[in-house]
Amino acid sequence: MQLLKKLFKYYFAIILIFFIGRVGLFILYFDRFSKDDVNYYMSFLLGLKMDTIVASMLLVIPLIVLAFTPSNWAKFSNFILRAYFVVVLAFLIYIENATFPFFSQYDVRPNFKFVEYLEYPKEVFGMLLADFKLPLAIAFTMIAIFVWVFMKRTKDSFMELLQTPLKRRALWFLPLAILLFLGIRSSLGHRPANISDAMYSTNRILNEVTKNSLYSVGYAIYANKKYASKVIKLYGKMDITEATKRVEKILGIRGDDVNSSSCYSRLEKSHFPTKKKRNLVIFLQESLGYQFVTPEITPELLKLKNEGLWFNQAYSNGTRSVRGIAGTTAGFLAVPGKGVVKRSKSQNGFFTFASLLKPLGYHSLFLYGGEARFDNMRSWFLGNGFDEIVEQKDYKNPAYVATWGVSDEDLVKKANERFSQLYKEGKPFAGLMFSSSNHSPFDIPKGRIEEVKKGKNCVENAVKYADYAIGAFFKEAKKLPYYKDTIFVVVADHNIRVYGDDVVPVNMFHIPALILGEGVKAKAYNKLASQPDVLATALDYLGKDFTYPILGHSIFSDDKKDINLMQFNENYALRLGNKVAVVIPSQPAQTYEYVGEHLKLIAHDTELEKDALAFVIELNYLYDKQLYK
Repeated sequence: MQLLKKLFKYYFAIILIFFIGRVGLFILYFDRFSKDDVNYYMSFLLGLKMDTIVASMLLVIPLIVLAFTPSNWAKFSNFILRAYFVVVLAFLIYIENATFPFFSQYDVRPNFKFVEYLEYPKEVFGMLLADFKLPLAIAFTMIAIFVWVFMKRTKDSFMELLQTPLKRRALWFLPLAILLFLGIRSSLGHRPANISDAMYSTNRILNEVTKNSLYSVGYAIYANKKYASKVIKLYGKMDITEATKRVEKILGIRGDDVNSSSCYSRLEKSHFPTKKKRNLVIFLQESLGYQFVTPEITPELLKLKNEGLWFNQAYSNGTRSVRGIAGTTAGFLAVPGKGVVKRSKSQNGFFTFASLLKPLGYHSLFLYGGEARFDNMRSWFLGNGFDEIVEQKDYKNPAYVATWGVSDEDLVKKANERFSQLYKEGKPFAGLMFSSSNHSPFDIPKGRIEEVKKGKNCVENAVKYADYAIGAFFKEAKKLPYYKDTIFVVVADHNIRVYGDDVVPVNMFHIPALILGEGVKAKAYNKLASQPDVLATALDYLGKDFTYPILGHSIFSDDKKDINLMQFNENYALRLGNKVAVVIPSQPAQTYEYVGEHLKLIAHDTELEKDALAFVIELNYLYDKQLYK
């Protein structure tokens, strides 16, 4: 009985930490679910289930130590158990504290993003120290107080129990192990409880409040390692032949045979044939959501809008830079799990515009103000057709160096210099420029812009500075000889913060996209477009017939469809016109109507829901079998 009481004491301590965190989120975000017709107090009951799963897992090691340690090892085991609990409880305090700024930034509890970038400590910790000083100070103060109190008051907390006869303690092991097993399983059904049990309502924010942050992170790590096999099945089952046919049909792609080495590869004839070898420059904008496209914040971009093809309804395919890179350079959509830029099977032989243009003698280069190793970009670009990487170390005497690298004005200056040099050498080129100034902590050079918010490091000022750099780039480029033989694209990788109450906040995927250059008539395209569509349209303007597998079409193609696929965390939304099918792991698919920038639940469109599932399965298959080439 003493063993049971001791474990229950720590179970209660763990649950209390989680409960306080959930109450904080509940109060903070109450207005975002209080008006919905849902029993939001169920969040605490189902949340207790999620917390119990985690607490039960954390108590397994203490149970083994307490049940089987010989009495003559009591002092050593007491030290180990005290150290274990002080580390575990301190870590839980940190996780619950970290949940609040993470939720504020990403509109979800901590998930794979929470750990994904720890391999880049310089950038990550620089951002944390710049942006989250107060939350970090609060968290570490709480942890310091807890550690001091715990170590002072629990010097011999396990000694009495550990000195009781071993047989008596061992007898308690089996019933308590069964109890912890039931706690970990938290279900008497065929399947154990998992994160989908927290998703009981139609309000996404309430579901996030119900989840447990540590479980969410752990599940995300597991899912990202297992997506190619087990976890992908949680979306649903479909034969790969059916999935391929459905995706080809809804995209309007008549590719090679389904069993070929590149089933989406097809010949696309240019609508602007020319004998010239036009250059291609894509200026990928970090986190430039469409809501920032206003005369006050993006005056330079709006000037350029009147000179080229403007996409009024372009949407990103994901919420991270690696998704935007894959969409704009490879014409690929968001694969489940990690993006293809970071995954092992796409480091060589994966289609990009660089691999497409290489046989025509093009020199392809990636220009970035930071370190190209970030997000594995260097490896991915060099392994998939790019010839040259320009990164932070290649800038001599930059005008400004921020947390994420040299400023955007340094980037555009270097780009114009390098493009001019290649043009002078008679080499056709294709370049991807990637901005970085519009990234937390938003440190930008002073005196370049009239700040939107005076004296603040904020997204509005950072976007305006990025816009300033866009204007500076084109102002200089227009003076240079290479300009007249080049097609330019300005497009965002994703929005700054993708958040909202909907299961997939569609409006937050809206991004600006623009194509400029000789022969590009000024017009606005008002139908839906994806990042692969933008890439296909830019290649169309190069004036050559190309064979490629891009999962989109030039807007001048009769096969272009009014469609978008969007990934939000593990959720996928397939939008056809204003009808949206959403698939979520371990949940039934749903169909919505997109009205007034929100999703309204409507009757099931079974075929559209199957099409959405087909995309998830097909994209994973293309990556896993290395068929996107």
